Amino acid sequence: MENNNWPESGDFVVCSVKDVTDFGAYTTLEEYGGKEGFIHISEIKAGWVKYVRDHVREGQKIVCKVLNVDSSRRHIDLSLKDVNEHQKRAKIQDWKNEQKATKWLQFVSEETATGEEELQTVIHQLLDQFGSLYAAFEEAAISGADAFTEIEMKDSLLDSLVQTGQNNIKLPFVDIAGFVDLTCYLPDGIEAIRTALDAASKVKEEETKIDMSYTGAPRYRIKVIAPDYKKAEAVLKRAADIAIDTIEQLGGKGEFHRHNDTVKA
Repeated sequence: MENNNWPESGDFVVCSVKDVTDFGAYTTLEEYGGKEGFIHISEIKAGWVKYVRDHVREGQKIVCKVLNVDSSRRHIDLSLKDVNEHQKRAKIQDWKNEQKATKWLQFVSEETATGEEELQTVIHQLLDQFGSLYAAFEEAAISGADAFTEIEMKDSLLDSLVQTGQNNIKLPFVDIAGFVDLTCYLPDGIEAIRTALDAASKVKEEETKIDMSYTGAPRYRIKVIAPDYKKAEAVLKRAADIAIDTIEQLGGKGEFHRHNDTVKA
């Protein structure tokens, strides 16, 4: 990843303590190419601090909050006391996730013989769209190749990225299914059914995926994968309603069934 970027005031950053002095501690920022930051003794801990070494030591990994950045002087002021335990745990987890994602992307580039320049171009696009590499792999696990329609990359790279995300990220998702019976006896009835299914499949909701499949005339299965049952049920109902509304507008009929075993033959 590129290291010419700088953190912003208010960001939480993972640091390695480099040098401890009587008036504070010098650190290197793990996510920013080892740029140096400084924690003044007044920002070590709330209250009076007699010895900085009682609170931090060389080689220690800590999470700090960025107070000020002066890129012209290459200086970053940090605070340790402004980070609570929850923020620390969340930041450490994000950092670990991004380290894993960086390794996965390196594997993808080697597997697809992707050059460094091409890889950096893709990295910039992924960061712009998803905010982090790990989030990009999460989207790959959720939505497959559909998550990357706005990013230009060769097919082999796309396939490897999606496969790697799906192999490595196991998200807490539920999947449910319902069924729609769609009939249309007009001369263009088959095309009307296709139109209805296509409209239903285009229902979009964050972190959800819809699959449509044929189970036997006149029944079609709608499968929804979502983070929780409430969202899954809402998306399933919306997709079914759209399929039914569309087929009825085109001169056919539609009916929704939530569970296959309760549907009349």
